[in-house]
Amino acid sequence: MRKRTVLRLATGAAVMGGTALAYGSLVERNLFTLRRYDVPVLATDAEPLRILHLSDLHMMPDQHRKQAWVASLAATDPDLVVVTGDNLAHPEAVPGALRALQPLLDFPGAFVFGSNDYRGPVWKNPFRYLLPEREYVQGVDLPFEELRGVLVGSGWADLNNGRTSVKAGGRLIELVGVDDPHIERDDYASVAGPVTGQADLAIGLTHSPEPRVLDEMAADGFQLLLAGHTHGGQVCVPLYGALVTNCGLPRSMAKGLHRWPESDSWLHVSAGLGTHPTAPVRFACRPEASLLTLIPR
Repeated sequence: MRKRTVLRLATGAAVMGGTALAYGSLVERNLFTLRRYDVPVLATDAEPLRILHLSDLHMMPDQHRKQAWVASLAATDPDLVVVTGDNLAHPEAVPGALRALQPLLDFPGAFVFGSNDYRGPVWKNPFRYLLPEREYVQGVDLPFEELRGVLVGSGWADLNNGRTSVKAGGRLIELVGVDDPHIERDDYASVAGPVTGQADLAIGLTHSPEPRVLDEMAADGFQLLLAGHTHGGQVCVPLYGALVTNCGLPRSMAKGLHRWPESDSWLHVSAGLGTHPTAPVRFACRPEASLLTLIPR
């Protein structure tokens, strides 16, 4: 009798696990969602400013549904578009990524790259993400310069270890960014320094939200910090949240809007729109873009 009960429990667990896996791979990873947040960072008499934040498209050539959904976000009429990396997942993905982004190139924009803009993904055991330390392995070279050329040619600011100011929504916005800290391409020292105070707002960009980078940006006075990389945990446990962030960020900040500790800065981490091609599953963590409405403090 006891063996029969154990068998039933094991069978039930296997069925539930298989059902969750099927849901995550066939349904939830395609439930693209637009999140909306109000961020109190503007002067008391300022008009609201809308920022569309995209991250982690991990685009494959045949992902036409994702491409169409991202393109449709032009209807949100943002004042500024920010993309925080990992746009590509295949050597032939640039045309698909540009089909997604093309309608957004009519707006002011800025971007940084992530590791999966430079090198393609390789198969890995998903359970390795639970290990505190592991070797990071990358695959084939990706045509990131082709993507960069189109974005820069459309007037978007390349903030891979860069700093500039742009006009958006009738305001002057000071921007700083680093190349991906996850693969140690960041060089914040080359662009560091207190905000000038001449702009209406100061924003910092990074793909991977490593605390060492965010601390420096916040200390320099950048009021809003934008990042991706975490996928929001990608596979989350209801009522518990993300199991990992794949970086130094605490699990409680794996996605969404948070006050950065011991600073006046806000951090928004996008859960992103894609997945690693060898682990095309999301559970309790829908793919997302975010529309941030900046309002008076």
